[in-house]
Amino acid sequence: MSMPWAGGCRFDLYNRGFMPELRKDPITGRWVIISTDRARRPSDFKQESVLVTGARFCPFCPGNEDKTPPEVLAYSTEGLRGNSRWSLRVVPNKFPALRVEGDLDRQGEGLYDRMNGVGAHEVVIESPDHMKTLAEMEERQVAELIWAFRDRVVDLKKDRRLRYVMLFKNHGEAAGSSLEHPHSQIIALPVVPKRAQEELDGARKYFDFKERCVYCDILRQEVRDGERVVLQTEEFLATCPFASRFPFETWIIPFRHDSHFENIQEREVYNLAWMLKSVLKKMDRVLERPAYNLIIHTAPVQEPGYSHYHWHVEIIPKLTRVAGFEWGTGFFINPTPPEESARFLRD
Repeated sequence: MSMPWAGGCRFDLYNRGFMPELRKDPITGRWVIISTDRARRPSDFKQESVLVTGARFCPFCPGNEDKTPPEVLAYSTEGLRGNSRWSLRVVPNKFPALRVEGDLDRQGEGLYDRMNGVGAHEVVIESPDHMKTLAEMEERQVAELIWAFRDRVVDLKKDRRLRYVMLFKNHGEAAGSSLEHPHSQIIALPVVPKRAQEELDGARKYFDFKERCVYCDILRQEVRDGERVVLQTEEFLATCPFASRFPFETWIIPFRHDSHFENIQEREVYNLAWMLKSVLKKMDRVLERPAYNLIIHTAPVQEPGYSHYHWHVEIIPKLTRVAGFEWGTGFFINPTPPEESARFLRD
């Protein structure tokens, strides 16, 4: 157990005074520094809360459908698609990072490689209500977002040029969002991102050595230890990872092993919707409505199911900045131990 807070400082989790701690991520092998000698409570972070004002013109609000490209997917309030009374819309990004048209046209110029920017970039308009954040929506609306992610991955993977589909949400300006209206993004890529490949490679090495999925082992150990668990249901575990890169970083991992998010089952969709809403509400209460990034980590779409990889969700509140040390070393300095982050969120 941790010792009480006293005078803005805290004793080390394992009674080691104020000694900082290096922790190694069991998946990627990445090291992080848990800086317990300058540990911070939620109130110590001086971030700006994300407040939705609705003051400016919004192209995502009902009545402005002509201000976006034609939708590629829509749910209506009756559950039908393509109805003008929509509850969720997916539209191509008006300023896409990648475009569907064209061939990859891979080329090499000496030691340099290049290809055309072929892919897809879509925006998921999560709700017609401009003012409600994901934490404030009904569980039904959160479930619709998960279904939309799943439906779009299933459709995009039919294009054999696309190898990886990135599903993510930037909430708040500090997290990279330029519009208030609740929305997420989907980017389909012709390559597997380096970050995803590091996870895949690390998980494969662990499996080759132990013949077990590292994420399944993490689930078993975190349930047994309990100190980093935020929430647990029959289908999912929310936990602050042992080697957290950032304060209050939280992962949501399904208990059922599957490498591909698009294989999510109906009962898991609604359970995940409750879990996402609950975790985000806890963060809003504890951290006063922080900006955050939410990312779904999944396997490459053209690959068969993996025994060694496990899809999951990562939520990262924007409480600290990545600076020169992090960029120069690849190490992250986390001033709040994950055990303390989990305790604050649980309580």
